[in-house]
Amino acid sequence: MAVKVIIPTPLRPYAGKQESVEMEAGNVREALKGLTTRFGELKKHLYSDDGRLRSFVNVYVNDEDIRYLEKEETQLRDGDIVSIVPSIAGGTGK
Repeated sequence: MAVKVIIPTPLRPYAGKQESVEMEAGNVREALKGLTTRFGELKKHLYSDDGRLRSFVNVYVNDEDIRYLEKEETQLRDGDIVSIVPSIAGGTGK
């Protein structure tokens, strides 16, 4: 299935400065593997050393959080959009 993976601004320097990438993938795991195979530097920002998706990396398929679907096994259909959204923390200490 041809899907589009949206790459967030903070991760673009590790993905050839691209906003998105089109690729063939049957599920989210395949899409992320294809992305990290194409852009090796991206892998350490998405996955921990034990190969698990980092807890602060949120992934959505067509605006649906994969944590509430089938996680990385969430099936993809032709034309789906996979969005990577890193959690951002911060603020003032007031």
